[in-house]
Amino acid sequence: MSRKMHNQEFSYDDEMTPVTKKARKKKKGSGIVGRIIRRFFLVLITIVLLVLIALILAANVIFKGPSPAMRSILTMSLLEPSATKWIPGLFLEEDVLNEIRNPKSDAMAESTTNTELITINKDSILSGASDEWANYPDGVRIERLSGATYNAHVMVVRDPSKVFMGRSTETYSTSIPGKRLNEVMAEADDSIIAAINAGAFNDDGPAGSHVGSVPAGIVFSEGEFICNANRGNIPIAETGGGFVGFNDDDVLVVAKSMTEAEAESLNIRDGCEFGPPLIINGEVNQEAYNKASGLNPRTAIGQRADGAVIFVCIDGRQAGSPGGTYRDVTDIMIEFGAVNACNLDGGSSSIMMYRDMHGLFGEAGQVQTINSYSVLQTNPRRMPNYWLVRTAE
Repeated sequence: MSRKMHNQEFSYDDEMTPVTKKARKKKKGSGIVGRIIRRFFLVLITIVLLVLIALILAANVIFKGPSPAMRSILTMSLLEPSATKWIPGLFLEEDVLNEIRNPKSDAMAESTTNTELITINKDSILSGASDEWANYPDGVRIERLSGATYNAHVMVVRDPSKVFMGRSTETYSTSIPGKRLNEVMAEADDSIIAAINAGAFNDDGPAGSHVGSVPAGIVFSEGEFICNANRGNIPIAETGGGFVGFNDDDVLVVAKSMTEAEAESLNIRDGCEFGPPLIINGEVNQEAYNKASGLNPRTAIGQRADGAVIFVCIDGRQAGSPGGTYRDVTDIMIEFGAVNACNLDGGSSSIMMYRDMHGLFGEAGQVQTINSYSVLQTNPRRMPNYWLVRTAE
């Protein structure tokens, strides 16, 4: 009897139904998968924490270390983007931050462009007789160059009268979002061959209700004064406090500051607020040049003595191109012959586009994005105004 019972107990598993065996195997398999997932996330969290600790320690070494230059570059690189401007305050006192933001430097002798220094030969521009433009029938040529920390794109426009301020809407309102520059170029006809971002604007983020809807400061478009919006959450210090625009004679006017009345007295036809000025009347703005402005994407506009317009767009926030400083942009402007130049909005706003009608960069007729976005950016930023270029053909 006991032997029979023993045999029955011993063969219990053999008498399990197929359904019961399958359920036990499934439960056992689920347990293994669960343990693997838990261990994976535990390892992942550990790695993230270690990386975070390493970054904090590295930042602390740079912020508190023996190199003022590295400290200034890192500080300004973080202060300029709105998403990271709070980080330096975790490591540095406010008085130290102010010293980095506003280094002592010699002031410029002049604060506004002397328009008499620019000589625009309309006949030469219209004929395009110069050898420089022999291979560029649309009046636009683009060069790429590299520096120690950046890749840059330089667009030279032969005729300054072809450059004007575009706008996303006839009437600015926080209920009307701004436009992406690729949308602008797609909607425009073939006469608009180039575009680049312009001045400051109020922006409450990608999920906000008025994304890139209203410019900050004064704006002129094709001879019309179109905006004098309050800067809102954009202080003058962050826009550089400058102004840049073309007058009725197609001379680029760069100024440290500008009121609506002053702009109208100078016959400004197209312009916007931003800065800092980089070059005025051939003189480099030492305040900007010597400032540790950080490595970031940059955009700038300038003009040569013969009237040709220079646009500069520097790639940034990328492994191969961390970005440029005000000094880098100024040096490029000097290299290309600018006698007046001004910094424009940068960071995620920086963008340069070209309608390649002659197939210089790819398929003829296609709109090309000349610069490269930062690693975390997939689309152009929405904005209320932008510089546009009409073809010379």
